[in-house]
Amino acid sequence: MPRYAMLLAPSANRVYADQASRISQAELAAFAPVLSSELAEIGVAEIGGVEYLTFTAELSPRDIAYVSNLSSAYALFELVGDDLLRPHQLTPLARYDSDLITIPKYAGKTNEQFTKLVLNLTLLASASAERMLDGHLTVLDPLCGRGTTLNQALMYGYDALGVEIDGKDVEAYKLFLQTWLKRKRLKHTAELVPMRRQGRRAARRLEVTMAASKDDHKAGAVQKLTVLHADTTALDGLIRGNVADVLVADLPYGVAHGSYDDAGGISRRPLDLLERAVPEWLPLLRPGGAIGLSWNTKVARRELAEDILLAAGLELVEHGPLEHRVDQGIERDVIVARKRG
Repeated sequence: MPRYAMLLAPSANRVYADQASRISQAELAAFAPVLSSELAEIGVAEIGGVEYLTFTAELSPRDIAYVSNLSSAYALFELVGDDLLRPHQLTPLARYDSDLITIPKYAGKTNEQFTKLVLNLTLLASASAERMLDGHLTVLDPLCGRGTTLNQALMYGYDALGVEIDGKDVEAYKLFLQTWLKRKRLKHTAELVPMRRQGRRAARRLEVTMAASKDDHKAGAVQKLTVLHADTTALDGLIRGNVADVLVADLPYGVAHGSYDDAGGISRRPLDLLERAVPEWLPLLRPGGAIGLSWNTKVARRELAEDILLAAGLELVEHGPLEHRVDQGIERDVIVARKRG
């Protein structure tokens, strides 16, 4: 069986330090359900003094298209003999220029490579996994901040739906996206409008339609992005049910993101937020949809987060270890769960 060596992007070492190869192995293994060949002997090897992610498989062109989207993928080679590398062209999903994701810089931004990893794991755990390459999916981020996950969903060719409690973040995201679309000369519309519930103003809604080219726009092949300026724990009546294929969120690290607590203040405790929000999120997720969450294990134990998801009727999805150090105060981990079909 052919053996492959994948060179990881240099940025992976900046994100995960000495954990990059371990995390990439766990992510690659998650692609197994969508590949036509079994993945085997996933590991790490040094070739010519450079570290590669290695594995054996019979990869078809579609299989290569899938693994091209590994968040840390940089180049793919087939090993020939003991010392030759035959390159294979990677074809990652990239509907737009990469600066859609890399330009935004702000305090509290989740690293875009890590964001892509969590989205990949969630997609691959869902009933929509085999449609990953085909578009027409909807990604929900109910704690979207200034849109890192939403931008990655747009890059994949999907529709995106976000919720953010901070009105300044919603306005900043609108300004960035409109400016970027105008600079790229892409056909689009963008509107921020009030929403009412039971006759009262309950939220604001940013609605954007966009297309990657004039031909796509003319053919009606547009993508839709919606962001609600609202509390993620009070969404009843604001979003219709069964709208999202996957839900991806970066829970509060004790600094950013939050929801209103019972006293009317902002709560930034991740487990409190999760317990209050999951009942609001689940009706928005289609049967077979998956939830992918990242959080700081220094302020919330994994077992407690798992208990909340299990109590809501979700099924936990196993994956390789992904916990890693971000800085002195943050040890980050990922949990994925599936909504039964």
